Amino acid sequence: MPIQLLSDALINQIAAGEVIERPASVVKELVENAMDARARHIEVELEHGGCSLIRIRDDGMGIAPEELALALARHATSKIASLDDLERVATLGFRGEALPSIASVSRLSLVSRSSLAAHAWVVEAHDGALAPPVPASHPLGTSVEVRDLFFNVPARRKFLRSEATEYQHIVRMLERLALSRFDVAFTLVHNGKTVWSLAAAHTGPERLARVAKICGEDFAGHVIELKHETETLRLSGWLALPTFSRSQADLQFAFLNGRFVRDKLLAGAVRLAYKDVLFHGRFCAYLLYLQLDPTAVDVNAHPQKLEVRFRDSRRIHDFVFRTLERVLADTRPSAESAGSAPLDWLTGSARFDRVAAPSQARFVLPEGRVPRAAEDVYRGLVTRAELGVGEVPTDILRHLGSEAAVDAHSCSGLQSAEGSAVGDGAQSARSDGTLGYAIAQLHGVYILAQTAEGMVLVDMHAAHERVMYERMKKLLAGQRAQQQLLIPEILHVTPAQAEAAEAHAAEFAALGFAVTRLAPDQLALRAIPSLLAGRDPAGIVRDVLSDLLEQGHSRRVEESINHLLATMSCHAAVRARRTLSLPEMNALLREMEGTERADQCNHGRPTWVRLSLADLDRLFLRGR
Repeated sequence: MPIQLLSDALINQIAAGEVIERPASVVKELVENAMDARARHIEVELEHGGCSLIRIRDDGMGIAPEELALALARHATSKIASLDDLERVATLGFRGEALPSIASVSRLSLVSRSSLAAHAWVVEAHDGALAPPVPASHPLGTSVEVRDLFFNVPARRKFLRSEATEYQHIVRMLERLALSRFDVAFTLVHNGKTVWSLAAAHTGPERLARVAKICGEDFAGHVIELKHETETLRLSGWLALPTFSRSQADLQFAFLNGRFVRDKLLAGAVRLAYKDVLFHGRFCAYLLYLQLDPTAVDVNAHPQKLEVRFRDSRRIHDFVFRTLERVLADTRPSAESAGSAPLDWLTGSARFDRVAAPSQARFVLPEGRVPRAAEDVYRGLVTRAELGVGEVPTDILRHLGSEAAVDAHSCSGLQSAEGSAVGDGAQSARSDGTLGYAIAQLHGVYILAQTAEGMVLVDMHAAHERVMYERMKKLLAGQRAQQQLLIPEILHVTPAQAEAAEAHAAEFAALGFAVTRLAPDQLALRAIPSLLAGRDPAGIVRDVLSDLLEQGHSRRVEESINHLLATMSCHAAVRARRTLSLPEMNALLREMEGTERADQCNHGRPTWVRLSLADLDRLFLRGR
């Protein structure tokens, strides 16, 4: 065929194919328009999962009569007027494609009244043809009615799922929108019945109540609220406790300047922050709100505006990761906490309902074979731990110097100076620590401690594992001893990776690697970090290069070392069935109180639980 201009109808349908995937896409575009119009209440009415009818009513600023027909023209918008506006987009919609795209694949009616108009006006579109505006009756605001979606595109309509499936997609979409704007009230009506109604939430408790209604009471009862900002960045929201984990990533919401996004960079930063505290194979839950200068992000990188592009991605990643890492580091025993283990089975508290699967609650640490490169180290650690000495052997610290080894000897054992001085634990019994003082050991597994308000149960292996892991990390912080290779290992890489290795030579050296370029597509690996001997350092170098090319930074080496230390601390921690003295138990309690992330072990299992006198009274029906 010869080159020719496409008709407006065909252009609109092509645009609709990019913007309108299903009824939920229509709801998203129309509700976002209502929010941009400063609506304070938005009502969504559906029939047959949105396939037959979608009606969006809002009490926003409305549309002027002379602009009503123009609202259905392609690329007509009130939100941008110049290139500068496009570079600092602060609204949800801005391209002017939604209404004409929807009108091209449905029977659409648009009625609106602005504050300056004496009455409302309505314009209708059928098969892409617009009727002239006529007067109508309508309160201040706008209503958009969309009937028979894809009636004129049978091929697209065949791809729609069942009414129930399409309806659930709309519900999930509305939930995300409701979480993005707490100051807006929402009502959902389906087939003539009001499904749910959310009042505007202005205070902290009201916002958390909306979160509980959408994400569940369990989530709202196990979150840490965070607020952190710099001169140009602000991060707020809620993080679920590490022991509140999911089997799927269904409770992960990230909002950028009020817009819900699915961004790999943000998701990667969160996943990295949870890495040290999450049970293997489980997913964290969170609600995060990131605010930054609109000029620092491109929101026009995806037709549905779900993906964005940051101008300084490394800075954003580090800000999110460091903020969450600090918040999660404070998951340690406190006077206000009820512990990290679920209590619902014992106290009947609804807050702890369905927190963790039984398989996680009964998780048993495997007696796996340790890596051969660290076999002697593990043997030394386990032997000393089982003998009750608990000293980190000097062979793991030979590259840290005598001073570090002395520090390790003084802090890694269970025996405290306080405990060693008083064998019966009497001095510890007078401690006012958060976890109280130990009075017994149950079945060689749990420590029973008494507090002023009740009692505490501690899983001694899980707790000691976390204590040792955090100690080892601090001990090795900033230390990167090298092991020279007798024969350099030749790595065949792409030219881009080889250039990245040259450009980031200083970063590789700081990590303990000696990498030089031999040819446009070859690298020579001449030295590796001592702790990574026997752990495929060449593969780690390739992973680091991939990270550097994609993100501009990498944490592969730190992750590998932390994994090694986590395994070592697991094998070195006190084993179940081992009898501890009262001083040893109290020393462990004191260590937990001062250790970051002590609410969970390296595998994400909870480490302790508190029972108040009120809990015990309720358990035994006292006072009833």
